[in-house]
Amino acid sequence: MDEAQKTNNGETYDVAITGGGLAGLSLAVQLARKGYSVIVFEKEQYPFHKVCGEYISMESWDFLQQLGLDLREMGVSRINKLLVSAVNGTMLKHNLDPGGFGISRYVLDHKLAMIARSAGVIIEENTKVNDIVFIGTSFTISTSKKNYTALLACGSFGKRSNLDVKWKRKFVMINKSRLNNYVGVKYHVKTNFPSDSIALHNFYNGYCGISKIEEDKYCLCYLTKAENLAKANYSIPAMEQAILMKNPYLKKIFSESEIIYKTPLTISQISFDKKNQIEDHALMIGDAAGMITPLCGNGMSMALHASKIAAEQIDLYLQQRISRQQMEERYVLQWQKQFASRLRMGRGIQRLFGQSWLTNSFVAVAKRSPAFVRFLVSQTHGAPF
Repeated sequence: MDEAQKTNNGETYDVAITGGGLAGLSLAVQLARKGYSVIVFEKEQYPFHKVCGEYISMESWDFLQQLGLDLREMGVSRINKLLVSAVNGTMLKHNLDPGGFGISRYVLDHKLAMIARSAGVIIEENTKVNDIVFIGTSFTISTSKKNYTALLACGSFGKRSNLDVKWKRKFVMINKSRLNNYVGVKYHVKTNFPSDSIALHNFYNGYCGISKIEEDKYCLCYLTKAENLAKANYSIPAMEQAILMKNPYLKKIFSESEIIYKTPLTISQISFDKKNQIEDHALMIGDAAGMITPLCGNGMSMALHASKIAAEQIDLYLQQRISRQQMEERYVLQWQKQFASRLRMGRGIQRLFGQSWLTNSFVAVAKRSPAFVRFLVSQTHGAPF
């Protein structure tokens, strides 16, 4: 809108985005290229690592290329095979069509940040957002540095943040359950594993994924219920030894792989409960809007696709072609249309894993039914966007 552009003095913007991950940066690039003033607040400094499985389904390939990433030049790994092991070692093998590719968040987010800056986006690194308040027709964003104002605010602050707690979002207030009390742990390793495959190895109350990223590195990332860590006296190595390595495939990986950084990245209190896509007129995107279980391997694509949906509605609003209420309603409607069924399926699949006997039985049955596996994969992935 002209009003924001006229008063843009480095503190007032058309759009302010909290969180500089995939959703936030890709949204910023799209809006900046349409001529809007955009600021992104990121609490870390690029490049940095994140707890993430680092696998992206092929539905996002064209979109990332359009943003300006030359994925072929970057040498990303192409992945078209899926391996799933039960706790007892039963192995399911399945072809992934159309598959995906692996790339670290360390590289991907950094490159997107550079593309955003070149498009004119202001990125405030090492900046924590303490609150976002809607007053009248604009937002006040309180940060660790100073306050900013914007006509629109978007939250792309990941799996759980201080804002979730401050706003008392519903998923934060829910009692602990099988869907909302997980711990994520990630390593980068060098190992002997097929570059065209992604594996999901199950263990009691959790599962571990491994797939190739750039160069000769692999992402080794697992999700476990918090009680597993508690049983191991909050020692990650002790938990890995006592629980994860009961799966023979995980024992082999942990025993034979070279860990690139000795201290793993961790995140706690991960929740797969339902979330609102709008909080006091701020649009939530990425994991802030809803998180699919990592075993479905599609959270990164959902974040990217959500940014495109948000960008389209924000553009219409800033052109004064729709009202704020219409923008919010249309965004939620499109978001639900694209992702609600995937999230339901993800939560359903999540419930089948955890107890060893149930996981063993599920993998054994799925192994004998390729059509069933194809159906599950299709239900957690979307078409190119």
